[in-house]
Amino acid sequence: MKTQKSFESTEKGTVYIVPTPIGNLEDITFRALKVMESASLIAAEDTRNTKKLLTHFDIHTQLISYHDHNKESRGEQLLERLEAGDSIAFVSDAGMPGISDPGYEMVQAAVKADIPVVVLPGANAAVCALIGSGLATDEFLFYGFLPRKKKDRLKELERLKPMRPSLLFYESPYRLKETVSAIYEQLGDRQITLARELTKRFEEYIRGTVSEIMEWTKQTELKGEFCVVVEGNKEDSISTEELWWSHLSVVEHVNYYMENESNPSKDAIKKVATERQMPKREVYQQYHIE
Repeated sequence: MKTQKSFESTEKGTVYIVPTPIGNLEDITFRALKVMESASLIAAEDTRNTKKLLTHFDIHTQLISYHDHNKESRGEQLLERLEAGDSIAFVSDAGMPGISDPGYEMVQAAVKADIPVVVLPGANAAVCALIGSGLATDEFLFYGFLPRKKKDRLKELERLKPMRPSLLFYESPYRLKETVSAIYEQLGDRQITLARELTKRFEEYIRGTVSEIMEWTKQTELKGEFCVVVEGNKEDSISTEELWWSHLSVVEHVNYYMENESNPSKDAIKKVATERQMPKREVYQQYHIE
């Protein structure tokens, strides 16, 4: 067991996790500015983006890169400086470091080395989207970006289907149509909210059912980063028996009925569509195309 007293004097430095604005520079906090100005070093996901932020607020602290491609080698260097007494502010391009951004590994290494980790409160797109969505906030599950490959994406959504909390995802404008379609296929026609360009001039919330949002994505030029908030499962109970197939893909589910119950493909597809609460044509398409 380890206890950290964040503001006690220590010979070692401190890791500061500093959230930065997700769009509107006025969302920076006085404390964030003070920490970045007084730190020995600022470790940034993209030094070019962070340089613009620092220039705007007239901060001249040394800047160094720390991102997914160099986090192992750079992490060792930064740990040495922390051991020597330097304090380092970690920032990502926008929002809270460690949430779908670099930072987690450095926090883990610092904790292991008994180096204090101080997390500043601040901007986070997922929480803003959740609160503005109009969906339940008493329980929520933040997932981040769903897998890029269709098969993996469907599998993850299938795993999330029985969960009761609101579901939060990040998505790029280039994959939004496919993601919303996959949500409809696996989770059904639930309530959903898209939050776009949060805190910026063109901030927008699009609220409706998944089927309505699917139509909206087909008719709209998609720009900006999206937060996707999906209503959690509202069924009273889902028994293990009802979900016996949860580990199977749609194709494997259809094959099960064909091989084990000698159902023709047409009947097997119908059963799978009913159990998964999916349109029959969607099951048919997956089975015969994939």
